[in-house]
Amino acid sequence: MSMPFYVSPEQLMKDRADFARKGIARGRSVVSVQYAGGILFVSENPSQALHKVSEIYDQIAFAAVGRYNEFENLRIAGVRLADMRGYAYDRRDVTGRGLANAYAQTLGTIFSSGGEKPYEVELFVAEIGDDAAADQIYRLTYDGQVADEHGFAVMGGAADVVASYLGEHYVEGASLQEAVRMAVAALGHTSDDKGATKDRVLPLKDLEVAILDRTRAQPRKFSRLSPARLEALLGERGPGVAAPPQPGDAAPGTMPSDATPDDPADPTDEVSGDVPPLEDPTTGEPPSPPPVAP
Repeated sequence: MSMPFYVSPEQLMKDRADFARKGIARGRSVVSVQYAGGILFVSENPSQALHKVSEIYDQIAFAAVGRYNEFENLRIAGVRLADMRGYAYDRRDVTGRGLANAYAQTLGTIFSSGGEKPYEVELFVAEIGDDAAADQIYRLTYDGQVADEHGFAVMGGAADVVASYLGEHYVEGASLQEAVRMAVAALGHTSDDKGATKDRVLPLKDLEVAILDRTRAQPRKFSRLSPARLEALLGERGPGVAAPPQPGDAAPGTMPSDATPDDPADPTDEVSGDVPPLEDPTTGEPPSPPPVAP
């Protein structure tokens, strides 16, 4: 009788973890950023039908990377759990922490069981509060681990490169425009096979952007940014390269207040300086050349 094939539990868990990590890394990153008015989600997603960022409940949002069919099943289960809990008890009993714990139990059970493959997904569960200090962002990995993130978080794709860019440019309490520009620029900051970093300009149609906006009067705080609003936030310089405006910068199409528009010493200034008239106002003839000293 042949002996059954044996693999140590440590090696089995390592193989399952490597399998899940490789599947998640093949996707594109999702960025979550806290700004003054709520929480921002930005992802590079060319598909117009399959969303990576969605609403779970009134003040709770869901974002994921990895296999779409797997995290879509998790999203639907989260929506059903939130609806049932809010209906049976109270809407205030539906919290991001409770949903994160439920997702952690599900992912941990699937990862540790030997009967099926682990889920190739990572999740964000975010909830906004009355102020920025009460905001919560939970990151869940394929094996059920939960991490409480602050400020910003990245998952999927080249997460290390994107996170390093955000770590250098993140400013607490930034406006929505500054947060969108920073997040889009971070997603465009990638590295090639040789390790050299480069900046890409992400097309507007390939961006999926949504926010949890605490300033909304409606109980539901989730909102997707339309292409027109996103274009206005990114500005004329385009996504991926637009930099946040500095305090001393002038508005587009205007001149700084301390600039001198009429500079006679400027050869390119066509407004001021000693410019002779095109013709004599009395005779209508061209002016005679100025006398030359002997």
